[in-house]
Amino acid sequence: MRRKDREILDEVKIDKFIRNCDCCRIGFYDKENDEVYIVPLNFGYSNIDNKRVFYFHGAKEGRKIDLISKTNKVTFEMDSNHELIVGKMACNYSERYQCVMGTGLISFVEDKEEKAMALNEIMFQNMGKKDWDFPEPMLNGVAVFKIEVTSLSCKEHL
Repeated sequence: MRRKDREILDEVKIDKFIRNCDCCRIGFYDKENDEVYIVPLNFGYSNIDNKRVFYFHGAKEGRKIDLISKTNKVTFEMDSNHELIVGKMACNYSERYQCVMGTGLISFVEDKEEKAMALNEIMFQNMGKKDWDFPEPMLNGVAVFKIEVTSLSCKEHL
């Protein structure tokens, strides 16, 4: 990280940043097309003993599902608290922000109990409640996948 003065290392503060975000962008390298593919998704999050995991859900088919099937390494990014800092000249403008970026290993969640837990984490991140019931047909009809974080950095400019 170039601007070490903006780096956040406090684990509690990092978790708070993540909890304030509503979108996680996942970056895949699509080797077949020799391009990067980025998809924005809502997410769920858990941090147990500093083992961070992001959870996602979606249709059982499509480009991201194909890419998850082909690779397990991804990047991710999320940001929040954007505010323009007005300057007297164009070069004096800036922006306040907080962001989290990292890498991880992506995989499908197949176990029904883990799927239900993951979907509850997604609902908690978005609705603040996690005691939802998910009928088996619903669990069978949705793809759930997770990113187990391998590296993470966080910074802010406030």
